[in-house]
Amino acid sequence: MSSSLASRWGTVRIKSVATKIGSGKTPTGGAASYVEEGVIFLRSQNIHFGGLRLDNVARIGHETDRGMSGTRVRGGDVLLNITGASLGRVALAPHGLGGANVNQHVCIIRPMSNVEPGYLAYALESRTGQDQIFALQVGGNREGLNFEQVGNLRIPTALQEDQRRVARFLDIETGKIESLLSKKRRLVALLEERIDSRVLETVGASALVLGEAGSPALPLRRALVKSVRPPVSGVDVITAFRDGQVTGRGSRRAEGYTLSGSLEPQGQHVRIGDVVIHGLDGFAGAIGVSESRGNCSPVYHVCAVHGGGDPHYLGRLLRLLALQGYLGNFATSTRERAVDFRNWDLFGRIPIPEVSPREQREIGSWITRLQPLREAVKRSAVLVSERRQALITAAVTGQFDVSTASGRNVTEGITP
Repeated sequence: MSSSLASRWGTVRIKSVATKIGSGKTPTGGAASYVEEGVIFLRSQNIHFGGLRLDNVARIGHETDRGMSGTRVRGGDVLLNITGASLGRVALAPHGLGGANVNQHVCIIRPMSNVEPGYLAYALESRTGQDQIFALQVGGNREGLNFEQVGNLRIPTALQEDQRRVARFLDIETGKIESLLSKKRRLVALLEERIDSRVLETVGASALVLGEAGSPALPLRRALVKSVRPPVSGVDVITAFRDGQVTGRGSRRAEGYTLSGSLEPQGQHVRIGDVVIHGLDGFAGAIGVSESRGNCSPVYHVCAVHGGGDPHYLGRLLRLLALQGYLGNFATSTRERAVDFRNWDLFGRIPIPEVSPREQREIGSWITRLQPLREAVKRSAVLVSERRQALITAAVTGQFDVSTASGRNVTEGITP
């Protein structure tokens, strides 16, 4: 928009431009109510900047859906996460998704007919919108916003035709940004798949799959030696995340973890290159090679490689075996969302393929060579997110004329 137009824009509270502000609820029975085929049930993990992600969508049966009619989504609704680690994420519900339900962590904002839904979503995603949301969060645990607070959030306002132009412009420009980043992520994913396939080939050729006709297996404790080192002062807390990264909490957002209030060193010491296995969350992929030096909880197995093997190969092997359910067959007990691997005497007896140190190192080199590319894509994602928000903020507040702008001032330097 021109400066003269920007000067005419004001702000308005969401409750004055919405016909509905409310959230859904968890169906009776919780996750036990989910079915293979049924009505889409949106959760906070489905709400992302740039749109809904439905690759891990849950579904509920039609009988359950009938009892939740007040939580149904219409096309054009703006969906805002109001609690948890994903507080503030916003997405626009497409018209083909009408009839879906949401849980209590997602607020449905239904704009009036004179408000462009896409513009409202972008306004909440802008720096102005996000700053308001996070200023209202309750305490350090992000307990979330209530409906009154959502209704009192202020967004820039303009004529509906101006809102449409802004939304169309941002759809195009943010789509370009997301496409560039998506190509990078896809490249990393393909290389990860290649590594996983190579690791699983060693499993498929072994006695674990072929019995006596396969290559030998050996107990896990002959490949990895459990180390118990005293903790040291002045180092970070090491966490094995479920995506396989093992690093200090200071270098990554520690979602889902409670930090200790004590400044004294606790647990056990971890060195760079150790294979780290979470005794309870390992079943879900919390296994990998530590990228950092620090201390971790006693619930972890901290292991050094034995017999000339490669830690990156062994860490990836164990993670894949866990995700495919193989390690869980040897657990002493199970509980909801966890399999107990804490008994090293039993865990160390689990058979794994016997793979030569040379082949382990070859696969391990693939993994280590991919690490710089993976980190570069992560840095690119942060940069893209910042530039995307800068473009959105400038557009929704009328700082430039979207009919002549291209977004180059924000996207310049981002290459596929």
